[in-house]
Amino acid sequence: MKTTLRTDLTIKEICNGFQYSEAEEKGLFGWNGQLTIQPEYQRNYIYANGKDDVAVIDSLLKGYPIGLIYFVETDKNKYELLDGQQRITSIGRYITNWFAWIDKDGIPYKFNSLPEDKQSLLLNTKLTIYICSGKESEIKEWFKTINIAGKPLNDQELLNSIYSGPFVTKAKEIFSNSQNSHLHKWLSYAKADVKRQGLLEIALGWVSKDWEQAKNLEHYMAEHRRDENINELYTHFNDVINWVSTVFIDVEEEMQTINWGRLYDKFHNNPYNPEEVSKKLHKLYSDFYVKDKKGCYEYILNGCKKEDLKLLNIRLFDEPVKKTVYAKQTQMARETGKSNCPLCVLEGSANVSKIWDYKEMDADHVTAWSKGGATDINNCQMLCKMHNHMKGNR
Repeated sequence: MKTTLRTDLTIKEICNGFQYSEAEEKGLFGWNGQLTIQPEYQRNYIYANGKDDVAVIDSLLKGYPIGLIYFVETDKNKYELLDGQQRITSIGRYITNWFAWIDKDGIPYKFNSLPEDKQSLLLNTKLTIYICSGKESEIKEWFKTINIAGKPLNDQELLNSIYSGPFVTKAKEIFSNSQNSHLHKWLSYAKADVKRQGLLEIALGWVSKDWEQAKNLEHYMAEHRRDENINELYTHFNDVINWVSTVFIDVEEEMQTINWGRLYDKFHNNPYNPEEVSKKLHKLYSDFYVKDKKGCYEYILNGCKKEDLKLLNIRLFDEPVKKTVYAKQTQMARETGKSNCPLCVLEGSANVSKIWDYKEMDADHVTAWSKGGATDINNCQMLCKMHNHMKGNR
């Protein structure tokens, strides 16, 4: 890869012909149309937060350097912005009056209200730009290297850059567009930063069965990189969302953190009565002893089976309760000459008269929680570890 250093280009020249898309939230073109500001492998513009974008302008007006900018030469007098997209888009947005810079006295100034000397200072600031040329693999490798600093690319943003093409471009138009009218519903079941490709990552994870831990998501992107449509991705994502919203008519906060793609793959062919599902969910949510509300969904989908109780993380007996019950059972055992483990006595085992140490015993529900038993002292018994393990497996 070859690089050429340019230090003669001013902000005025680079931002001449600047275009910004509010719907897509990205800078489009600059430098008289010669520069594509956000090529398909770039992440979305994330500086529009009244802090990072303002900081760029503040640095320039104070005469501070804003770092190196990298362009890629794609054709004669045609370039793509390889690194510096957030800074260039922020500068272009400011010059075209999209936001205000705040001075030290807290007074906001859009570009057209700045004093002329500050306008001139900004426009005539020269940028330090490296223009790169080379093979795609070289450019992408360099892109990854220079994005280690600053606000690093997250995993999905990096994959977007590696597998850029028509598939990623179309996928970002749907899943990375904060103006998408479906977002409100989608984000009820998927907690994600849309601008940072979080929703796209979830959609790709669901369609590729990424939970199988075999780099399925990356393989899927590689396989579909040149696809001209995202029909499979979009259809599968909507199928999952529609299935969830049909089976579970209640929308709860925990639903945003569940891998619905995995549950859809496992359970979507089963019939469910939404009203009955709702009753079960309300009962579990109102149960003091259920610690993991997130686990309620798979527990219900799989038929509320005893072996799935671990999904609910049922509250355990605390130490004072266990020690009180242990002391009571042990005292009675010494008085009767029998074991302080009720099941050792009941089964007449070799340990029928053994007094177990506290550390050799575990607390157990006399009446199982799944059958209505409470996690309180009146429903607690101490069993030797062997019997408690055996009882838990029945």
